[in-house]
Amino acid sequence: MLEVNNSNHELPPIPGKRYFTIGEVSELCGVKPHVLRYWEQEFSQLKPVKRRGNRRYYQHHDVLMVRQIRSLLYEQGFTIGGARQQLSGKTTQQDASQSHQIVHQLCRELEELLHILKA
Repeated sequence: MLEVNNSNHELPPIPGKRYFTIGEVSELCGVKPHVLRYWEQEFSQLKPVKRRGNRRYYQHHDVLMVRQIRSLLYEQGFTIGGARQQLSGKTTQQDASQSHQIVHQLCRELEELLHILKA
C-alpha cells in the first residue's frame, strides 16, 4: 500500500535556501527519507550533493524533481519504470511542470507577503 501524506496542492512552499537536508526534503515533499534514498537509485535525475559523512544536501531543483517523481508515482499512477521513462523522454513536459510549480509557489509567497503588508 502506498503511503501518501498530502496531495501535491497541499505541499508547503519551498523556502529560499541553497541546500536542504533529507529530513527537510521529506517534509517538503510528503515522502519518507528511505523513499528518497530509494528514488536516488532509481532516477538518474535525482542526485543530491553528498558531503562529509555521506550526508545528502538537496538543492531547489532536486526538491522540484522529488515533487515531480512523487506526482508521477502517487498521483498519476505510473510505475517506477513508467515514471523513469516519462522523466527521460519528455523533458519539455517536465520543464513545463517544474515551471508551473515555481509559478504556483511564487503566487503563494506573493499572497503571503501581501497579507503581511496589509497587517
